[in-house]
Amino acid sequence: MYIKRDILSDVLEHLEKKEITLIVGPRQAGKTTLMKMVQQDVLKKGGKTIFLSLDFEKDSVHFVSQQALIQKLQLECGSQKAYIFIDEIQRKENAGLFLKGLYDMELPYKFIVSGSGSLELKEKIHESLIGRKRVFELSTITLQEFLQYKTGYKYHNTIKEYCRLHKEEAGYLLNEYMNFGGYPRVVLENTIKEKTNILNEIYTSYIEKDISYLMKVEKIQAFKHCIRLLASQVGKCINGAELSSTLGIAIQTVKNYLAYAEKTFVIIMVSPFYRNIRKELTKMPVVYFNDIGLLNFINGTLGTVDMFSGGFVFQNLIFLLLKDRYKNTGASIHYWRTKDKAEVDFVINKGLEIVPVEVKYSALKNLSVSRSLRNFINTYSPKEAYIVNLTLACETVINNTKVYCIPWFELL
Repeated sequence: MYIKRDILSDVLEHLEKKEITLIVGPRQAGKTTLMKMVQQDVLKKGGKTIFLSLDFEKDSVHFVSQQALIQKLQLECGSQKAYIFIDEIQRKENAGLFLKGLYDMELPYKFIVSGSGSLELKEKIHESLIGRKRVFELSTITLQEFLQYKTGYKYHNTIKEYCRLHKEEAGYLLNEYMNFGGYPRVVLENTIKEKTNILNEIYTSYIEKDISYLMKVEKIQAFKHCIRLLASQVGKCINGAELSSTLGIAIQTVKNYLAYAEKTFVIIMVSPFYRNIRKELTKMPVVYFNDIGLLNFINGTLGTVDMFSGGFVFQNLIFLLLKDRYKNTGASIHYWRTKDKAEVDFVINKGLEIVPVEVKYSALKNLSVSRSLRNFINTYSPKEAYIVNLTLACETVINNTKVYCIPWFELL
């Protein structure tokens, strides 16, 4: 059974738009598989397609110039409407300008293109294709996709209800995901040894191809040490000066490394929420990882995360759930810290409305609102606040703010 991706329907819907369909995401997240699934759908409907990959030497010769590619497309498709799939576009020099030129020629072809995050960093493809593309970001397998796959797609629209009724089974699946994450090949493997080998291969390939080759980072060991330090500090404020001192590299180099890691979909930096700059702390970001399995692999904790060691891993997971929940809404996710050491894990900024979210990696028996969350409520008077935990569901009111205690699966 293959793993269904939620983004597939959105990509299929975009096929009839003239814009380039651009699929980006981490290495090994399943971009090629997704494109093959889209191609199969087009073929079933009688459409004409051609699939080219810059990973293959036999295909890359057609990308020496725009004219060379057009000659190939005309040979295969003629002048009729066709769907052109181009995989691994980041391997093409000046990929953005290359695609821009093709788009502006008004060819009878619809382009569906994939690439890793490095193409955004190196080629500035988004700037070149303003108004000419729509970006679809494919993450590794999300927790919801994982649960659907593991339950055999029997609960397509009722996965929350499944988790409510089968809390113990859902808890086992949560623990598996918190240990090994969502890289498709990792999800499909059964043994810890093979899962470890695959993550090692993915990480090594990332360092060698995206970082060393494509981005020309010279101090590879320093970059790897930087990523390892970030993995050990998930959910905590990242001090650039401290990283610079620890790694023995310039602070600007540290900033560059953080930017590289973020634009290649390894980490996400979360900025602080503040309105009273005198009382509320710092501009330092908090870092989370895009994939839990990769985080654990880098930390050396793959397969060993449990109730005693999983607090920040669970916090990372809740961030990913919130990120997915609020994508395409215009809302932004922050954290809150004050000089008095009050802190709230996440603040959802919806513009006119803010929602604080506190994370507890425990099966709460009773609702207990922390001093920090109370401080936030007293300061900002939000309409609602949330405490995410493993099992407890209840609510209370503090100073006209409704405080909801919810299990993790309510964020699916």
